[in-house]
Amino acid sequence: MINSTRRWLRRNQTNFAVGLGVLGAAYLAGQYALSKIAEARQRMSEDRVAKENLRRRFQQNQEDCTITVLALLPTATENVLEAWPVEHITQDLQQKKAERLGRSAGTLDASSAVPSSGPSSATDDDGRSLASFQSGSYVHTSQMAASDSVTGEAAPPRPARSKAQLWNDLKITSITRAFTLLYTLSLLTLLTRIQLNLLGRRNYLASVVSMASHSPQDPTIGLENLDDDGVEQTYGNDFETNRKFLTFSWWLLHRGWREVTDKVEIAVKTVFGPLNPREDLPLEKLSALILEVRRKVEGATADERRSHKWLPYLLPPRNQEELVLRESGMLKSPSKSQPTAIPSPPSSPTAESPCSSSSSTAPLRRLLDETADLIDSPPFTQILTLLLDTTFSHLTDHEIRTDAYRLPDPGHMPRVQEIPDLDANLAKAKLAAILAVVTKQAHAIGNGVPNKYAQAIEGVKELEAFAAVIYSSQFEFEALGDARTELAKEPTGRTEAVGGKEGAGVMGAATDMFENVWGKVTGS
Repeated sequence: MINSTRRWLRRNQTNFAVGLGVLGAAYLAGQYALSKIAEARQRMSEDRVAKENLRRRFQQNQEDCTITVLALLPTATENVLEAWPVEHITQDLQQKKAERLGRSAGTLDASSAVPSSGPSSATDDDGRSLASFQSGSYVHTSQMAASDSVTGEAAPPRPARSKAQLWNDLKITSITRAFTLLYTLSLLTLLTRIQLNLLGRRNYLASVVSMASHSPQDPTIGLENLDDDGVEQTYGNDFETNRKFLTFSWWLLHRGWREVTDKVEIAVKTVFGPLNPREDLPLEKLSALILEVRRKVEGATADERRSHKWLPYLLPPRNQEELVLRESGMLKSPSKSQPTAIPSPPSSPTAESPCSSSSSTAPLRRLLDETADLIDSPPFTQILTLLLDTTFSHLTDHEIRTDAYRLPDPGHMPRVQEIPDLDANLAKAKLAAILAVVTKQAHAIGNGVPNKYAQAIEGVKELEAFAAVIYSSQFEFEALGDARTELAKEPTGRTEAVGGKEGAGVMGAATDMFENVWGKVTGS
């Protein structure tokens, strides 16, 4: 029995060897396939975490933009309100009304006669117009007088003007002030989005470089700010550069709005100048007049709007950049030997500039140049037009419609109800009543809590898409170009990590994510 078993094993030993080899190969192939599946799952999980972290960074950045705009807007509002003192004109009209009533009362006492009905009706009409304006004003003349008495400061003497001149000044001043604030809010929103998204992108890229250089096996993008031996400095993500870059919003808040208000004033005088404050205006005609003002400011055609340059309103010329840094407190002791502009990256390490050092000048110069390019780009004008459409529509179709024309707010009406639209075409309101609403809304635009105009801007989907494009632009150029150039000298393997599969994979994931964001936001 044993001998027969041995003979059978010897006859089939080849078959046993082949079978064992097949089983071993199948086992190894299975283990290899399982390891590849596990690796793919891990890579998909890490990619999903990276995209989610990037999306969270982006959304947080947009919330920071909104908070920053609301924090900076009161500065511009204070300057605009000071430049266009509507309340002072209202006070002059109030004084003229009181003097006229006093003279009328004195005449009655002296003659004991009954006055005629003609002048009385005219006086009553003026009184109702002024009362309507005062009731809609944000700051009453009595409050202004009280504030002057509290501060003890005498109001500067104002030249004597007739009643007609005062009403005309009131008309131009109130409309110009409100429109200037709408333009300033829209421009400040776009400028802040550009600034913070550029810095957010560079902060993200710095974290990618740090992550790839620390652990190529773990490409997860963290939200923490990683500082690694100058990697932050490579992308201009140092605190001093960021502060100087954000400081350039000072130009719009203190200088640029003046350029805006000059253009708005000329357009308002041309369009609204011939109108009488007692004139009845249909809502449709008012909308047409406002649109005509916008055409004169922004351009009447699409080509004119595209060719309009908004850069001088938002950023200073190079010979004024040092002034901005000095006025904002970033340059405490400017040297006479220093140039008056932030130069291009210096060719030698000993070159000096208005910035603290040549190392910080290059990234700041690059940020300013990229900001200027974005402002001059066609998408900027398109998004700005959408923001202005939204803010002017809110002023006309919501605030003026409900307060001056006494019509229901279209946003709160049932969709099946079409009769109010017919009533809107027939409804009329005196220009004086409209001016009262416009005066009140000027304060709501600049200091409203909550700010309905800023909320309306947040509802513009294209604004978030524009921010997503800024945030995702030049990812591969900055990560694979700048990082390789700046870090090639260091023998730490960082360049290989950034330019290798890990860095390129993260960059590709980020770019794909923001392409998807653009499609979702715009609906394309």
